[in-house]
Amino acid sequence: MVSIGSFVMGVSDLPRAVAFWGAALDYVPRDEVEDGWAVLVPARGQGPQLALGVSETPVREHPRSHLDLYAADAAEQAAEIERLIALGAVRVDWDLYPEDPDFVVLADPEGNRFCVIDTAHGG
Repeated sequence: MVSIGSFVMGVSDLPRAVAFWGAALDYVPRDEVEDGWAVLVPARGQGPQLALGVSETPVREHPRSHLDLYAADAAEQAAEIERLIALGAVRVDWDLYPEDPDFVVLADPEGNRFCVIDTAHGG
């Protein structure tokens, strides 16, 4: 049986992406960052790997896949959104929000979309 080893994300500026996602997730490079490629892992404990590869493919406005970052509640979600914005993320004017969403769409400094989810929403 196979399992997911890494989520791979295309980036145009590898050092910038490594710095952002490392700070955003408290991740560190697994190995020395190579020209055009880096794999980030949790600084403490286990968790999914995030692989960053240089790509010339343009960012999609409505990507087919993205990261969901979980927050425990609305207060943590708001604090994390502000922290991520301070690191270089930006809010995305998302045109597909449902009524009363539990998520906020952000983009990393590369323009890759990701969501911050309030996991206690509606509960």
